[in-house]
Order: sequence, then structure tokens, then C-alpha cells
Amino acid sequence: MNPGFLFISAWVTWGLSWLIAAAWSSRAQARVAATRGDVLLYRALVLIGFALLNPTASRALAARPLWNVGLAGAYALVGATILGLSFTWWARLWLGRLWSSAVTRKEGHRVIDRGPYALVRHPIYTGLIGATLATAAAIATWPAMLAVILVGVGFWLKASIEERFLAAELGQDAYDGYRRRVPMLIPFWPPGRPRNDQPA
Repeated sequence: MNPGFLFISAWVTWGLSWLIAAAWSSRAQARVAATRGDVLLYRALVLIGFALLNPTASRALAARPLWNVGLAGAYALVGATILGLSFTWWARLWLGRLWSSAVTRKEGHRVIDRGPYALVRHPIYTGLIGATLATAAAIATWPAMLAVILVGVGFWLKASIEERFLAAELGQDAYDGYRRRVPMLIPFWPPGRPRNDQPA
């Protein structure tokens, strides 16, 4: 089977299943305003990044491949993409009804620190960044590489917004211990140590 078809199938299957599962979520009790500048910025970065990840963007920009991964490499990168997308689903199942696409506090919200959340504080973003990197490596053009940077920065920004919000909503003590134990986005990377003068 053509690797290109497998990449498309993996992303489309993930996207459709993610949208369908959006109905399985608790009611939000508090949320960060969607019109805030930092919220608009992370959304723009992620949307532009995913647009550039589409091979059509590379063709439209006449971007030539920077390297050739070969057929075996392409299949390996399909596997890495599926692994990254599967990691997001593992995390979403652990979150259950606490999941939200926006930065919110749900009914009964609490810090989840088991399963994938024992590896990184934002495993959904980690999985998406990993899947983006694997797909971009197969496309191998400068727009695809730029997509990785934009998606990575966008999700880092969103993670930072979430952490400040949750620390304020759940209480400094409830979140800081978790931050000290677990890295933000990269497994085994030294976790951050919040300063005393900041909420997160």
C-alpha cells in the first residue's frame, strides 16, 4: 500500500474520531477567553502549521524534497506517525470527560498524573508534535519542516496558558508538585520548577 495513502488515512481517521469523541466531555465551569491574544496566537500557529504539513502546500510553494527517506523509511515514518496519534488517544482516554479542546476547568476537575500523564504533563500535544515531526520528515520539504516548528511552538504556548490557568483554578499547591515531578512535553526532560512569584 502506498505510504502517502497511509499517512492521509492515519490523520483523517484520527481527526474524525477526535471530532466524534468531542461529545464525551463534562460541562465547563470556567474557561480562558477565546479572544485573548495568546489564545489567538497559539491557534494561528497550529492552524498554519497543519496547513503547511499538507503536501499540497509544498507543491504550491514549489518546495523540493530536501532528502529522500526511501520506501522503508516512509513506512517507518508512517508507523511513527500512528504511534504519535495513538499516544494522544491514550492520553484522552485517561482524561475521560475532563478533556476539552479549549483551555477550561471542567466539573470535578483534578490533576491527572497517571498513565501518559506520568510521562509528560501534556501528552496529547506531545503525541501531535511527534506525529507532525514524523509526517514532515517523510514529506521532507522546508514548508513541512516549518510546520513542525509552528505546531511545536503553538502547543508549547497552549500548554503554558493551560498551566497558568489550572494553577489559578485548582490552587498553586495542587499543580506545583506535579510540575516539579513531570516534564512538560518531552519525556524524561527535566521538569520545570515554578518560581514562587508565578502562579505556574
